Amino acid sequence: MRTDEDGREILLYYIRPGESCIMSFLGGIHNDTSKVIAIAEEPTEILFIPIDKVNELIREYPEWLDYIFRLYHRRFEELLEVVNAVAFKKMDERLLAFIKKKSEMTNNKVINVTHEQLANELGTVRVVISRLLKQMEEEGLVELGRNKITLVN
Repeated sequence: MRTDEDGREILLYYIRPGESCIMSFLGGIHNDTSKVIAIAEEPTEILFIPIDKVNELIREYPEWLDYIFRLYHRRFEELLEVVNAVAFKKMDERLLAFIKKKSEMTNNKVINVTHEQLANELGTVRVVISRLLKQMEEEGLVELGRNKITLVN
């Protein structure tokens, strides 16, 4: 996630098992603080690599550099999707796409999330999310429960 000066947040991308946060990686290489925060939504095991070992890894294992470039490319595409969504899609479209993606990632039609969490991840306010979810429920797209949303389709 990225947080602005006012404390508003927006989800940039998810890190899946076996992946790395390219923003943290680049921050470390340039001896700079990462400009993003990561939140673990489930029990997570993290491997930290000392920066002084990264150059050694790149030199001795060219596949490591290939991994970094492929990851950078994937994250860049995901960030472009976020920019396109913010610039060109209405919030209801973004919300439904987000719910579908989260359902796909967890392989579960039931998503345990609060309206506040959704608002933070989409860069809006809770009242907007609550209103849109109610409309989606009336349209038969989702079923709402306490801190959970069930994707109907």
